[in-house]
Amino acid sequence: MSAVPESRVLLGAIVAAHGLKGEVKVKCFTSTPEAIAAYGALEDVAGARRFALRVLRPIEGGVVAAIAGVSDRTAAEALRGTQLYVARDALPAAEEDEFYHVDLIGLRVEDEAGAALGTVVAVHQFGANDVLEIRPAVGPTRMLPFTRDTVPVVDIAAGRLVAVPPAEVAAEMKGKRPAAAGDAGKDETAP
Repeated sequence: MSAVPESRVLLGAIVAAHGLKGEVKVKCFTSTPEAIAAYGALEDVAGARRFALRVLRPIEGGVVAAIAGVSDRTAAEALRGTQLYVARDALPAAEEDEFYHVDLIGLRVEDEAGAALGTVVAVHQFGANDVLEIRPAVGPTRMLPFTRDTVPVVDIAAGRLVAVPPAEVAAEMKGKRPAAAGDAGKDETAP
């Protein structure tokens, strides 16, 4: 798969054909699903194909859309899985305390004392709050809610954010085994 230049942002993905006239279902990563068509023509991951979308109606998690030049189900089905990108400069500047997911991915994650906890590898939307997926130096990825209490500082310019995970999660992210009952005060590294 081609690397995506930082000058482009993923706005959605075609997940299925819809009906017989070339319409598609698009999973949207925009704040409102209908906004996916507001930024002009979208491109595939390679930048080789452009898609002019016309939103027909919202659906859960996205929209049903018509694409210029796609007029039958076979052509629509051939687009399944196509990711839709837009030029970064076509997007409005983020408001204060708002962040594009693409800006969060790759940030260093530190605790309040500046100790490394890992790197943001993904941002998920499961419901009420976004959830950051953090890859620590050792061990499996961890999920942290992207709330002001858990992530009080986001410094895009410095390439970092400060996270305040529960103590046992922080210890695991630092590669340490949390103290067991009776081990009060011990801080042993994981085997």
